[in-house]
Amino acid sequence: MLFLRPLARLLPALASMLASGLIAATAFAADLPALVGSLTTGSFGDRETAIGALAASGEQRAAPILEALGAGQLYVRKSDNLVLIGKPDGNQLALTEAISGKTAGSGSEAELDRVRVNNRLRGVIEAAIGSLTLMSPDPRVRRGAAEALFKRRDASSLAALDLALAAEKDSRIKQSMSEARAASVLASDAPAAQKLEAIALVRARADRDSLGVLQATASSATDPEVKAAATAGADAVRQTLAAWEVAQNVWYGISLGSVLLLAAIGLAITFGTMGVINMAHGEMVMLGAYTTFVVQEVIRTSAPHLFDASLLIALPLAFVVAGGIGILIERGIIRFLYGRPLDTLLATWGLSLVLQQAVRSIFGSSNREVGAPSWMSGAFQVGQINVTYGRLWIVVFSLMVFVALIALLRKTPMGLYMRAVTQNRPMASAMGIRTPRVDALTFGLGSGIAGLAGVALSQIDNVSPNLGQGYIIDSFMVVVFGGVGNLFGTLIGALTLGVVNKFLEPYAGAVLGKILVLVFIILFIQRRPRGLFALKGRSVE
Repeated sequence: MLFLRPLARLLPALASMLASGLIAATAFAADLPALVGSLTTGSFGDRETAIGALAASGEQRAAPILEALGAGQLYVRKSDNLVLIGKPDGNQLALTEAISGKTAGSGSEAELDRVRVNNRLRGVIEAAIGSLTLMSPDPRVRRGAAEALFKRRDASSLAALDLALAAEKDSRIKQSMSEARAASVLASDAPAAQKLEAIALVRARADRDSLGVLQATASSATDPEVKAAATAGADAVRQTLAAWEVAQNVWYGISLGSVLLLAAIGLAITFGTMGVINMAHGEMVMLGAYTTFVVQEVIRTSAPHLFDASLLIALPLAFVVAGGIGILIERGIIRFLYGRPLDTLLATWGLSLVLQQAVRSIFGSSNREVGAPSWMSGAFQVGQINVTYGRLWIVVFSLMVFVALIALLRKTPMGLYMRAVTQNRPMASAMGIRTPRVDALTFGLGSGIAGLAGVALSQIDNVSPNLGQGYIIDSFMVVVFGGVGNLFGTLIGALTLGVVNKFLEPYAGAVLGKILVLVFIILFIQRRPRGLFALKGRSVE
């Protein structure tokens, strides 16, 4: 709503009352019925005074009451003189008690007397509502009002902002109000000196809204000095926004890289230790996502209060399901095909088709809904970077999985056996390590980690039988680029490819960007066939 001229008459009275302490929220809490009653009686002049007093009270119910009054929806019931807000509902009015906000049934206009206002009072009401939001006891309402005024750049809001600034104690909200006042000054007929100060304040804000304010000022200013300052400020803000845009793309790249890391890290283990090209690895990711779906369905029907913990419950189950199926695949198929990479590739590719069709037969071919718990919903700002909680938790989770896997490989006997088999399988076998058992557990571990990736991907991608196919090629590129079997190489490769993809997409598009990345990796492998970080060992070829 716009702040109209009546605000100039209304605000001095409010300011003097606030300064003298005559109007305090606690005092008006008890006098709200009297204030609302004053709106319905007396002359238009008396109602104008009552509107100002109600706005200055800071009462939570003041805004909807004043809005109803301005919209012609404030009534007095003839039978008991109760003040009601009535909104059209078919042939009746849906009634709400003005003071308490409780529903009061329905009624016809014949049973009610409308509280009438004239054009002058409508202007006073709009001004009062504007001052009410700036003087609201809720900090979020005050800050939201200041941000809205900054974008609106309304010169008539200067008086309300001056009053609010004088009463504001919160430094962040005060800064927002000061910026809103600066934007209003730039839209007013203020002297050039004041506009130059306002330009400096708006320029320091350095976001897209401030860029819009400065551009509008540069195009409308008649004073050469103001015009030059606004133009220079807009250029400076553009440079700042360009730097923030680079930082935003880096964050998007890290986010994508964390997803690639989760999808590829299990593949790096099986490929590096066993030399198996597992084309069914994407289906292990898909099984983890469907495990999450099943867990959430059970929780929705049996224990809805546990929904926020659904992902935490799904994580170990997805690991067990995908890992168990991985062990069965290794024992039932892979162990008969060692040393025959082409046969292994074809067998696992056929197996991936079987798993996809099995999931289609059980769950159907349509996408399944997997909800986000409350702690993964929403977003926050870091400067001009928008960070969603879902992506942030996936980045944190992928790093936790990476650290846990490194600890397993470095600190446990199983990890020692895996590293020994990776570096020199014949020598490890000669030293008494049961390489078939290590192979089965390694394949199960890689598949289980893929299941964990499926839990994470269920929050950012469609859960469907084709989920894993979208990541299998990218996962192989990450593993080959980073160095087969090298986990740190997989980490660096995932983050690098994620960032490069996000920087290429704005210029080349998503598909062409992936093609360019693939060409880059092919050229890179020509120079370094073993990737960024090649494994060392006597039998490594």
